[in-house]
Amino acid sequence: MGLSMILAVVLIALVFEYINGFHDTANSIATVVATKVLSPGQAVLLAAGMNLVGALAGTAVAKTISSGLIDAGVVQVGAEIIACALTGGIIWNLVTWYLGLPSSSSHAMIGGLCGAALAAAHDNWAAIIWSQPADPWWKGGGLLWKVVIPMVTSPTAGFLIGFTVMGALFFIIASMNRAGGTLARVSRPRWVNAFFGKAQILSAAWMGFAHGLNDAQKTMGIIALALVSAATTGALDGLPGWASFLRPSTAAMTDGAIDKWIILTCAIVMAAGTAAGGWRIIKTLGHKLVKLHPINGFAAETAAATVISVASSLGIPVSTTHNISAAIMGVGSAKRFSAIRWTVVQKMVWAWILTIPVTALLAYALVRSGQAAGVIP
Repeated sequence: MGLSMILAVVLIALVFEYINGFHDTANSIATVVATKVLSPGQAVLLAAGMNLVGALAGTAVAKTISSGLIDAGVVQVGAEIIACALTGGIIWNLVTWYLGLPSSSSHAMIGGLCGAALAAAHDNWAAIIWSQPADPWWKGGGLLWKVVIPMVTSPTAGFLIGFTVMGALFFIIASMNRAGGTLARVSRPRWVNAFFGKAQILSAAWMGFAHGLNDAQKTMGIIALALVSAATTGALDGLPGWASFLRPSTAAMTDGAIDKWIILTCAIVMAAGTAAGGWRIIKTLGHKLVKLHPINGFAAETAAATVISVASSLGIPVSTTHNISAAIMGVGSAKRFSAIRWTVVQKMVWAWILTIPVTALLAYALVRSGQAAGVIP
C-alpha cells in the first residue's frame, strides 16, 4: 500500500464527509425552512456554520469509529478496505438522496465498515466487535451497545421528547388562553408564531451544532483508523517531508486520539457540503411528513438536538436523520396521530432498516471483487 493509496482513501473519506453534509443538511434545516422562519439559503448558511462549530467540539464519537467496532487483532483494516467501506456508503447515500429518502449517513458508514472488515477477514466474524458489556449499559462497547441498541432507543427518545415538549407547549398556551387578559392576547396564533419563529432560529442552530458534533466525527474516526492501520503495518515508513502530516501522533497510536489536522479538515469539508444544500430531503421531512408551524419546528429540533448531544458526549454514533424524523413524528402526534402521513413514514423506516445491511453487502462485494482481482490480499 503506497502513499498514493493512502491519499486516495483520505480523499474518498472527505468525499463521504462532503456528501454527508449535503445529504444530512435537511436534518438540521428542514423544519426551519418548512415553517418559513428562514429562507433555504439562510438556513443552509446557519447549518453550515454550526456544523463547523460542532465538529470542532469533541472527539468521543470519532474514537468509537476508529477503535471500537473492528478488532485490529483479527483483521488489519488497510486503506483498500476502508476505500471499499466508504464507497459502499457513498453509493447508498446518493441513491437515497436521489429518491428523497432521509436515510442515515452514519449507519451507511458503519455498515460499509463492518461489511468490508468481514470480507477482509475472510468471513471471520470475530473481526467485528459485537459486544463489550459495561455497567451502566451506555458505557458498553461494540456494535450492539454503540450502534444497534441506540438505533432503536435514540429515535424512540426523540419521538417521546418531541411529543412531551409539544404537549407541554400546547398545555401552557391553552392555560394562558383560559387566564384571559394579557396572557390570552399573547397566546393567540399571531403572537405564538412570532415568538417561536425567533426561538426556532436558536433550536435550528443547536440542531446544526449537534449534527456536526456527531456526524463529522465519524469521518474523523475512519481517517484515523486508516492512518493508524497504515502506520502499524509500516506503510507510512519513508514518507516524503510534505506528507509527514499523515503519520499519526503518539497519542493517536496509543490512546486513540484524533490528530488536529483531521479534525479541522473534516469540520471544514462537512460545512462545505452542508452549504451545498439538500432540497430533495428537505421536502420529505419538512413538507411531506407533517404540516409544521414554528412552534412545532422548535419542539422537534429541541428534542432531536437533545438526544444527539447526549449521545455524542457518550461516544455513541447515532443517526441525526432518525432522531429529527422521529422527533417530527412525536410533535405531529401530540396534535393528533392522523396529522402524520404514515405512508411517508413507512418508506422512511424501510430506508432505515435497509441501510446497514445494504451498505455492508456493497462493501463486502467490493472487497471480494478486489481480492478476486488480486489488488486486495
